[in-house]
Amino acid sequence: MIVEAARGTFDAQVVAKAIEHLVDKYSTRGARVGWLMIASIFVESWDLYSISFVLIFIQQAFHPSTWMLGLAAAATQGGAVIGSLAGGWLTDRVGRRAVFLGTMITFFVFGTAQGFVTSMTQLVIIRFILGIPLGTDIANGYTYIMEYMQRGKREVMGNRWQFMFAVGEVVAIAFVLLFLGLGLPQNTIWRVMLGLSGLPALVLFILRMNLPETVIWLIHRGQFREAKKIAQDMYGDPLDMLPDENLDLPRPKLSAFLSEIRRDPLRWRATLYGWIACFAQSSEFSTFAFYLPVLFLLLHVSGVFQTDLISLFLYLIAVISGWVGPLITPRIGQRKLAIYGFSIVFVSLIVAAIAIYTNTLVLLPFVAAAMLWGHYWDAENVMTIPSMVAPSQYRGTATGFAYVFVKLPSFLSIFLFPSFFNAIGKGNATLFTALFPLLGLLAAIFILPEVYGYKGQEKASV
Repeated sequence: MIVEAARGTFDAQVVAKAIEHLVDKYSTRGARVGWLMIASIFVESWDLYSISFVLIFIQQAFHPSTWMLGLAAAATQGGAVIGSLAGGWLTDRVGRRAVFLGTMITFFVFGTAQGFVTSMTQLVIIRFILGIPLGTDIANGYTYIMEYMQRGKREVMGNRWQFMFAVGEVVAIAFVLLFLGLGLPQNTIWRVMLGLSGLPALVLFILRMNLPETVIWLIHRGQFREAKKIAQDMYGDPLDMLPDENLDLPRPKLSAFLSEIRRDPLRWRATLYGWIACFAQSSEFSTFAFYLPVLFLLLHVSGVFQTDLISLFLYLIAVISGWVGPLITPRIGQRKLAIYGFSIVFVSLIVAAIAIYTNTLVLLPFVAAAMLWGHYWDAENVMTIPSMVAPSQYRGTATGFAYVFVKLPSFLSIFLFPSFFNAIGKGNATLFTALFPLLGLLAAIFILPEVYGYKGQEKASV
């Protein structure tokens, strides 16, 4: 039976205290939940960035214009903008569990369908639709991490998303090299590479099927009986402070999302930094790093096979950087991690522009390695911070909203940068890209407070 909660008869602070109590609770299954959510980044990484290694094959298959080729590469990012907004709202509205199951099913269907397209138009449409569950899953996955892992550990797990991105890129490059080495036709290689993205999505769907709803979402919905049962299973804590009957609690209002964040100055500064840093790191990567294989070919640094070998080496460095960053976060904090990362990228891009201007092309692979090391540090906490500091009743919405600042510049950069690249020249385009890490660096220095171990004051929707 559900009892309606009258404002005068139910203490809203009981809900807030129960939620605050959970932030410091250790769950024996929390790490598994965190890794299952971070693992979905592998699916996104494979799909978003494997296409950069086979763009030249797609170009030879369909002979599209530069605009159409850029649109095919960027379409998933455009769909992710919609998925981030809608998925974040749905995560808060209908629950975390329902959303993550739906995203993996959708991704499996449309991820696999990429391998069977017969025109560039079909590829663009399918990749746009594919982006919607990708954006949704990020909003949902971070919500799970922040609500099932204790303070101090959730920040480390959240920062691992870039490690998983790098792993996806390394595996994608390795498969391309394998197929090239086996002598497979180029038309087969790009179809298999894009179509294979549906397979890990299916595996994750199976592994996630038995995950429960988050206790915090159930508490906000007044579903106390189920919340207490899951809390006992996940934490060994029956949450005795909550009543044993369900209550019909008011739903949080979407219109109050931003005003609620702005109530707390530290929360607001951290969130504002997250948005700026999301934009900066996404723009620096989607312009320079995304087109590294194309850049190497245009500058005659190497051939296709050699370019992919260099790319494999670079992303192996990115894997190491992505693993090291979360490990040092408890020692140096989120703020210094961001400052170090953006500084390395800024200096690397300046050197890269000089190398192109002076035709010292032998420096490019080394500068690119340094740039990727820095990028995989400055990008690690841009989603962790706004998700972690968000009020829990708006966490899905806050995470999805932050991810828009990743995906919108990614879409515009990948779509427009090839033409911009051709219009102003390789060196000028690289120098222009250095403005993005400079923006992120200034935001880290002047806006971001140290938020490692953050525990904000919770508020019930009652």
